[in-house]
Amino acid sequence: MDRKEGKSAGARGTAVERTHALDRWLYRGNRPNRLARVINAASARLAAAGIGPDQLVTLEVAGRRTGKAISFPVVIADYQGERYLVSMLGDRTNWVRNVRAAQGRAVLRRGNREIVQLDEVDPGQRAPILRRYLECSPGARSHIPARRGAPLAEFERIAAQYPVFRVTVPEGARS
Repeated sequence: MDRKEGKSAGARGTAVERTHALDRWLYRGNRPNRLARVINAASARLAAAGIGPDQLVTLEVAGRRTGKAISFPVVIADYQGERYLVSMLGDRTNWVRNVRAAQGRAVLRRGNREIVQLDEVDPGQRAPILRRYLECSPGARSHIPARRGAPLAEFERIAAQYPVFRVTVPEGARS
């Protein structure tokens, strides 16, 4: 490898490290700071309108205290023909608490409105879904302590800390 290649690879590593540091700063203490909330609001609007990557959607769920619809951008991970939502910040996030309080009833928006049921996946079944999620969601890589493509054993060790919800469409649901 010549010096030019080594320098290029090192520069990429540094940029990735800076990106991960920024991601961690935006969600210090597993809560979005003011800038992250602004970015999330803009991302939710864009995703709801169908703009952006296909796996980016807006999750709408009733707030557990107010009952008002709360919108939040999330990434859908596809795995074995099913769709899943993963909380990259663990189970103490508001959207996870709200989904649990709403008994899984939610709406996904990406150009259209889809009424869905979110069923929590048992921790023993989460590892392959978490691995797939890291492939689909580059922004989550700095929050989940396993590297992309790592052996399932790495994901099994942390699976209980990261809620995963299977997305289904209830029979007779209307958008």
